[in-house]
Amino acid sequence: QVQLVESGGGLVQAGGALRVSCAASGGTFSTYAMGWYRQAPGQEREFVAAISWSGGSTYYGNSLKGRFTISKDNAKNTVYLEMNSLKPEDTAIYYCMTGNYCSDYGCGFIGSWGQGTHVTVSS
Repeated sequence: QVQLVESGGGLVQAGGALRVSCAASGGTFSTYAMGWYRQAPGQEREFVAAISWSGGSTYYGNSLKGRFTISKDNAKNTVYLEMNSLKPEDTAIYYCMTGNYCSDYGCGFIGSWGQGTHVTVSS
């Protein structure tokens, strides 16, 4: 059973930056893509970004590329999401995931979810 633990969420002012992290342990995840979804209050969960297991391919949802950057450190089994020029509409719970069949529209298979980390962007 893969365990995903997110960290790094918090409160930031609009225009600011924040980096969230997700550490993976247990199970077999080395061949999975890892990434992030987010869910704002009253809204459906939305694809944010994913990175292939090798790190060679990245995917971004809904015009987030350019503000958000996903990366990973395989030695630490950790994926990062660097968020810049944050807007109040980026406020959400950010969930880490493992999966496959990812594209800019999301991942077709989700293996595991983390518990989520809150990101709040104040105006």
